[in-house]
Amino acid sequence: TSSSGNHGAALSMAVTNRGGKTKVVMPDNTSGIKVDNVERNGGEIIWCEPEQNSRDSVLDALLDETGAVLVHPYNDERIVAGQGTAAKELLEDHPDLEMIVSPVSGGGLLGGTLCSAKEMNPGIKVYGAEPAEADDAYRSLRSGKIESNDTINTICDGLRAQIGTVTFPIIKEKVDGILTVSEEEIIDAMRMIWERMKIIVEPSSSITLAAVLKNKDTFAGRKVGLILSGGNMDLDHLPW
Repeated sequence: TSSSGNHGAALSMAVTNRGGKTKVVMPDNTSGIKVDNVERNGGEIIWCEPEQNSRDSVLDALLDETGAVLVHPYNDERIVAGQGTAAKELLEDHPDLEMIVSPVSGGGLLGGTLCSAKEMNPGIKVYGAEPAEADDAYRSLRSGKIESNDTINTICDGLRAQIGTVTFPIIKEKVDGILTVSEEEIIDAMRMIWERMKIIVEPSSSITLAAVLKNKDTFAGRKVGLILSGGNMDLDHLPW
């Protein structure tokens, strides 16, 4: 697979527990804690440059060389279905939710969230939260076709991927909107969660709260669920 960390660690754990081996293509600027998580769970890291073309070309070469099975981090119906269980469990615990906000990058988590949430409650509104510095999903939704990222200069290392050909049609059909937020807003929301809730989240998670705080009129008076999708933060390099 290829991964900025969380998917690679999870896949490595699953495959190792089944007696297999996992190779994970990762950007060479990945945070140390995510590297450690992949290796601790038995994954072998293959480095690439921190941009989409390098990730894709290294992954393609690896697949040609090894003949291994690809489990794509988001552009895969199995991953979409699996990630949709987060919203499923959230709605089972809180069936009265009126809105859900999910991070969006390649679209696996948002796509899965949309499928499960809209199936369980057709009236629920689901929004994606995306960094303004990597806003391909926002621009793709506006144009109606997949757009490339102009930049991926965001602290959200888990949200730098390109929206997928499997996931974009789901998002285009079902999403109620994509909300973009700045780097400062993401960091402020992350600190608020740490300070007030005592939950360690990474920026790619805190973005959902940042989207709500930026768009208070949209969410005022509504019962809102936030998907906090990861807490793999390098404690030696906090953004404040």
